[in-house]
Amino acid sequence: MRNAKRSIQSAVTIDGTALVWHLHREQLGEDDEDSRGIAIHVRVAEGTRRELHLEYPPAKSQKAGYLWTPPPRPTVVTAKVTAHIREAMEAGWDPGSRGKPYVYQVSELPN
Repeated sequence: MRNAKRSIQSAVTIDGTALVWHLHREQLGEDDEDSRGIAIHVRVAEGTRRELHLEYPPAKSQKAGYLWTPPPRPTVVTAKVTAHIREAMEAGWDPGSRGKPYVYQVSELPN
């Protein structure tokens, strides 16, 4: 399978809150208007609370000579994801609250 989804997840503790995150979606599309980057979902480790959905921009295709190659899968670095979770918390996500998932658009890739 060319685009099998990777199984990436990790547990982190931020400000005393135990969180678990996992790769929810690989990149969809290749450099067109409908392309979407990877998505990471974050939830509180214990209990049911408001989730966080980190939406990343799509990776760009690369030019090799006169050919365009599909964009490589971005590597997911735990430290970067943790920093992006902190950014979402500063932007208004409260892991202890209830309600719809909080969608946070991240401006950089997690690598």
